[in-house]
Amino acid sequence: MANRPKKTPEPEQVEHRDEVDRFFGLTEAGTRLETEFRAGLTTYLTMAYIIFVNPAILSQAGMDFGSVFVATCLAAAAGSALMGLLANYPIAQAPGMGLNAFFAFTAVPLMGGSWQTALGCVFIAGVLFFILSLTPFREWLINAIPKELKLGIAAGIGFFLAIIGLQGAGVIQADSETLVTLGDLSAPSAIFACVGFLLMVALYARGFPGAILIGILFITIIAIVTGQQPLTALAAEPPSIAPTLLQMDVLGALAPAFMAVIFTFLLLDVLDTAGTLIGVGERAGMLDDEGRLPRLRRALLADSGATVIGAALGTSTTTSFIESAAGIQEGGRTGLTAVFVAVFFVLSIALAPLAQTVPAYATAPALVFVACMMIACLKSVSWEDVTEYVPVAVIAITMPLTFSIATGIGLGFVTHTALKILTRRFTEINGAVALIAALFLVMLALGQTG
Repeated sequence: MANRPKKTPEPEQVEHRDEVDRFFGLTEAGTRLETEFRAGLTTYLTMAYIIFVNPAILSQAGMDFGSVFVATCLAAAAGSALMGLLANYPIAQAPGMGLNAFFAFTAVPLMGGSWQTALGCVFIAGVLFFILSLTPFREWLINAIPKELKLGIAAGIGFFLAIIGLQGAGVIQADSETLVTLGDLSAPSAIFACVGFLLMVALYARGFPGAILIGILFITIIAIVTGQQPLTALAAEPPSIAPTLLQMDVLGALAPAFMAVIFTFLLLDVLDTAGTLIGVGERAGMLDDEGRLPRLRRALLADSGATVIGAALGTSTTTSFIESAAGIQEGGRTGLTAVFVAVFFVLSIALAPLAQTVPAYATAPALVFVACMMIACLKSVSWEDVTEYVPVAVIAITMPLTFSIATGIGLGFVTHTALKILTRRFTEINGAVALIAALFLVMLALGQTG
């Protein structure tokens, strides 16, 4: 049988590919459009759990679930598109885990239950981050906090998320005598949550893209089939975003009592972004010979811009996602990967009914798994120097036990500065840490910490 002639691309298709290639530098980066698409899909699958988990967390602060769902999808789409088009990095963005917990369980209660004021704090922090990204001050802010304390903050947020997840799964519960105790592990919700957790970890260990999302959907399906959770529909017209759109109370957030919250949002966003950009950049081979990330200013502008947009839409801080490493592992090397992720998040808006069907015990194991990955950073702590690891431990321990990320950071920074002074290692006192510690002590004296 005669060989069929190969189909040649239409001139318009070739021209379009060339334009995309030139804009993103595909050939120069050693990648192709098809590879970038596959990488974008992989990254999306690994972080799509956020469209279920973020509304579940923020709704506990009194926010409308459906509206937050749409805001989450749109903020992730906007942030990822900004990172791809402005900085040309294969790094996706979405409302950050840990940051949403601080928003819902610390900031909102501190403000008397006003999530509008908390959104105002996120908006202001995003604007400040944007301004800092335009100045050389941003590098100082990123590099000023010692590595050990950055690790302590990440681990502390991990433990904080673990408590929230275990409580949502019914694995632990409050106790008047011991503060916390084992929950009813015979309850279907606890059993489903434990199965979901083990499934996520097993799939992740075997290299399955979207392990967390698969685990959430699997438990949801089992819950529906067994009659534990009703199913209304898989897809429908998106819910209204009106309940959260432009609802941030900027003037209320400017009250002196809330300055600490704004600063905490700013600090957490800066640290989280810096860690993700450097970590993912190193894995993708994008760092220069001195370990610096090219186009850092553009990346920071994209990240801070996404936070401002997210707050206006109605969600907590939007930041770069470490899950982007999964897409890079699939060959993603340019901003086109992030642009594809943005497209997938927009398409996800039609899945709102499915998101509302997902029970809390299906998303709870995702929180615990993410917590485990964050806690793993403790392996890099310098455990030989007591003045270094004790402040890390203070942050990691007090953050979940005080149920406050800000308090954990403040106590850790105070401990770090005090130990350096008491051991007469004055040259090791970090100016930025000492300043933050002093401000925290003032706020503590005034009863303004949260």
